[in-house]
Formats: sequence, structure tokens, C-alpha cells
Amino acid sequence: MKFVTFEKNDGKIRAGFLLDQEHAVDMFEMSDGELPDNLIDFLDNCEENLKKAAFFSSTNKQQGVYSLKEIRLLAPLPLPRSFRDFYAFEAHVKTARENRGLEMIPEWYEIPVYYFSNHLAIKGPGEEIIKPLGCNWLDYELEIACIIGKEGRNIRVADADEYIFGYCILNDWSARDLQRKEMKIGLGPAKGKDFATSIGPWIVTKDELEPLKTGKGFDLSMKARVNGELLSAGNMKEIFYSFGEMIERASAGVTLYPGEIIGSGTVGTGCILELGQDVHRWLLPGDIVELEIDCLGVLQNSIIEGTEVK
Repeated sequence: MKFVTFEKNDGKIRAGFLLDQEHAVDMFEMSDGELPDNLIDFLDNCEENLKKAAFFSSTNKQQGVYSLKEIRLLAPLPLPRSFRDFYAFEAHVKTARENRGLEMIPEWYEIPVYYFSNHLAIKGPGEEIIKPLGCNWLDYELEIACIIGKEGRNIRVADADEYIFGYCILNDWSARDLQRKEMKIGLGPAKGKDFATSIGPWIVTKDELEPLKTGKGFDLSMKARVNGELLSAGNMKEIFYSFGEMIERASAGVTLYPGEIIGSGTVGTGCILELGQDVHRWLLPGDIVELEIDCLGVLQNSIIEGTEVK
């Protein structure tokens, strides 16, 4: 199933799922209140609610069914409980460091590492991304994210899959000049990532990707385009650390809760920092960025100029 959050013509924001390629379901309305109106509450009782959602999707009820043309898709999980972003693709790490004249870090091969980003700055499909003030090196990052659907602590790799609800596209927008300066201090990234993270257009439940599982990942083509020009092309199966390994690391001595987001980090070739300025300049207002991952859809956002607040 593909889960979404959307705004209706009356301004109400509801969560639900896609009925087909042209229609979405307000699951609260269709179920007469048996299912919640938002995904956080849905995930808090994920197993039972998934059964109910599957049942209602199999009925012929038209109550709560809306054409995608008459609603506006938002970030499928607009207010996640947290957002951890990992650094799990070797090709990206090596190339990005080589471009800065740095060798690979031996410790990277010992543990999957992550940072916390701003879970209150989540953006959805079609939403405008404001270029941060003082940023001249704006970049995209082509990633895949998993959504936690079950509470757990000290989760083993072998058991991690049962804690995953589903997957979606993630764009970890980056102000590279801000990031470069602050990381010289040895703490970060922080302000260089603080302003926006896009997810969407929907969350695909893990069962839909199961047939594509290979090695530590999935056989999913990953692409990024800027103004229609293909810049990035990779595959999720190239991942070095599995989501199971990331979840084991994140949950060590810490409880993970439903509604937390875990990002994969950037796939190889998946950002301008890695590709280099000879391939494409940094992003500017007016640019349109499209991330596409097999089975997960297309996530599009446009860049606009920031306005200084006085």
C-alpha cells in the first residue's frame, strides 16, 4: 500500500492511502472514524491499523475517495517524531572526500554513523524550498528513507525488518558553504542541513519492495534531475550498510518509536558536491529538482529566494 497525507478543498488535512493511480482515500472518513486522521496515530497501532486499512481498501465504498486532481499531496509524514540521517553509501563518501583532497576514513567501515536533522522542517512534493540566507552553494541529496512502525530498543539486525513500516524518497537539502564552515569546528552538520528536508510523494509499505530485495538493499534505480537534465543515477542495491544495520546502531541503548525517519545518506553520484561544478552549478532560485526512485515515485520541488526578516 501507498500511504499519503493530503489537503482537501475544505482545508482539512487528512491521511490515507492510494486506491489506484488516480484516487486517494481519506481513511478516517472511509472508516467512519475507525482509522485515525493522521499517520503518527496510525503508526502507534500499526499492525492492527494496517489490517483495517487493507480491509477498507478492498471494499467498494466510495465514501472518502478523492481524485488526486482535487487534493494537494503533502509530506506523507509531515511531523515525524525524529529524523536521523545516515551515511551508508560508500561511493558517495569516497568521491565527496576525494573532491576535497581527503582520504577515506577507516572508521567509516566499522560503524554506520548518522546525525540528527530538523524533523520540524519537513517538506512535501511540490513544495517550494527557500534558499537559506547567506547560502551560495545549495545542493540536493538523493536518498531513500525508512519509516519506523514499531517501538523497539537494542534491535538486532536480524529482527530489524519487523520494525520498518515502509519506505519513501528523501531529499536532504544542503547548504554546502554553511556546512563546510561549521564542520571545520568538528561538530555537525547542523545549520547547513537545518532548513529543509523533503520526503514523499508517499510511503510504500515494506511488503511491496520485498520481491526486489538483493544483498543489503533493494534493486531500485535512483535518479535526480535538475530542470529536466539527468544528473544523478545510482541504485539502492549499492548500499554498504543495510537499514537493519542502521536500525541496530540507532536503537543501541535507545528506544525507537513509530513515526521516526531514518535516512540512508546519499547514493553514489547523488549530489552536486560529489559530481563537481564542471557537471552542474549549485542550485539557484527557479531551479526544479526531481528525485525518482523505482516503485517510490517522483519527488519534485522548486527553489525560491529567501527574504531577510528585519
